[in-house]
Amino acid sequence: MDELNAKYESRKSDIKRRLAEFRTVMKEPDERVFAELAFCLCTPQSKATFCWRAVESLVKNGLLYRGTSEQIKPFLNAVRFNDNKSRYIVAARETFTDEGGISIKGKLLSLGRPVEMRDWLIENVRGLGPKEASHFLRNIGFGKDLAILDSHILKNLVRYGVIGEFPKSLTGRKYFEIEEKMKVFAGSAGIPFDELDLLFWSEETGMIFK
Repeated sequence: MDELNAKYESRKSDIKRRLAEFRTVMKEPDERVFAELAFCLCTPQSKATFCWRAVESLVKNGLLYRGTSEQIKPFLNAVRFNDNKSRYIVAARETFTDEGGISIKGKLLSLGRPVEMRDWLIENVRGLGPKEASHFLRNIGFGKDLAILDSHILKNLVRYGVIGEFPKSLTGRKYFEIEEKMKVFAGSAGIPFDELDLLFWSEETGMIFK
């Protein structure tokens, strides 16, 4: 635990700064929020940096907001399962389109607490499971009580004895059980839950990204 706390102290200011940046996203236009959703739809089994680069390219040429799945697909050439993911992006855009424009912020805020937002996203946005929905909500400032249980986080949870082994698969029920265990661990370590997530992620990747 001392080692973990020492690592946290060395990265704490950068982690807090990054989380503060996430909290500003909901002050930006709906299109910016949707870009974060598209990013999180791309991330399963793909490098986050590649996914964000692809989304930035789609934003730059306007295809993220009006392109077909066939037009979007080539921009996801560094993203695994780009055929499915291009369709997920278009379907999500249709879900959040109102009177010709993207309207995502109002819908999310109408759902209540972040946990309720996550439940709705899992149920209504194809391609989003608990991990991806949590990731999206964290990236727009609602991740205080949500875990993003990707391989980087799970590996560290095993390392620190929070879980006994790396799970072969994550059902919704298993995901939420591990999330609760991680919350207890964060409390015992004296590290805010959302900050522990970024600390673990940076431990594996060497950077504090998104």
